[in-house]
Amino acid sequence: MTERESSDAMKSFIYASRAQRVVFGPGSLAGLAAELDALGLRRALVLCTPPQRAQAERVSALLGAERVAGIFDQAVMHVPIEIARQAQQTARELGADCAVAVGGGSTIGLGKAIALDSGLPVIAVPTTYAGSEMTPIYGITEAGLKKTGKDDRVLPRSVVYDPELSLSLPVTMSVTSGINAIAHAAEGLYSVEGNPIMDLMAQEGIRALAQALPAIHAGAGGEDLLQARGDALYGAWLCGTVLGSVGMALHHKLCHTLGGSFNLPHAEVHTVVLPQALAYNAAAAPQAMARIAAALGAPDAAAGVFDLAHTLGAPTALRDIGMHEEDLDRACDIALQTPYPNPRPLERVALRALLQDAYEGKRPHPSGATIRPR
Repeated sequence: MTERESSDAMKSFIYASRAQRVVFGPGSLAGLAAELDALGLRRALVLCTPPQRAQAERVSALLGAERVAGIFDQAVMHVPIEIARQAQQTARELGADCAVAVGGGSTIGLGKAIALDSGLPVIAVPTTYAGSEMTPIYGITEAGLKKTGKDDRVLPRSVVYDPELSLSLPVTMSVTSGINAIAHAAEGLYSVEGNPIMDLMAQEGIRALAQALPAIHAGAGGEDLLQARGDALYGAWLCGTVLGSVGMALHHKLCHTLGGSFNLPHAEVHTVVLPQALAYNAAAAPQAMARIAAALGAPDAAAGVFDLAHTLGAPTALRDIGMHEEDLDRACDIALQTPYPNPRPLERVALRALLQDAYEGKRPHPSGATIRPR
């Protein structure tokens, strides 16, 4: 049991805030040019993934030709170092003095990689619920290994949250992106660096997403859909803030290993692994689990996350998203290479069992055992 979990008595903590501007609301994209002006920026390299080229062109049109150096549309998940270097070179050649990242974690992660080496400020325009825009955390994949770190230079200077931009986000992607965000808050609740402010944000973020995702999945229309999309972005903002403010633990370590080393889709990996990681840590972090369960409106944290994903049609097994069973031993080895704080000590046999349960898609039982999906 961690020190944070051991007593209800007041504990000392450190809370550090970071300078960042957030513009939130339907139609807020229209104010993007004003955000650049407020920061004294003149020529933006607009970043996106290949499928989001149309959104990047819309952003470029809103900024106007005089403010756009060009569009770089090659962002991909896990930020391969080769793509990061190509984007950096493009920014230099076009004379960009900032990057506008339009999209999810892949695109914003690319913006961070540019900022890390060049110092170019990033303005984020999130269209998913990844939460990367609220963190100074970066990740770059080289030679099959994803390396992560923290540096305040990569934190986006401004974030424009416009729910209208997420209206076209496919339902399946919305669900996995939202559960990915829930993972940030869930681990923040048992982080050794946690504090009461982050606890409040984490629980509220989980609650907002747990209510918004079923409405999105059910096909809410009109103003109801815009409200649900806005609630999901609000939850992602809070969960992302938690991710950027306190250290993460077992869940994120496993997901970085599985994503970077085995090229599995980022949000889907988080969706599959989170219930198993919560089950692993449940006995060592009972107060955190109680908060998660309450935010979900479920009797149990681990089973509640699994049931949310299963009910909304999200993947719950690693084998369904491209993992090979013969790679589980190697994944376990990689995850154990670097020590990191976690409520429950990392035990090889138990960790390997966790990966097996995640591979098979077993539903965590409130007692800590696992059973197959209902």
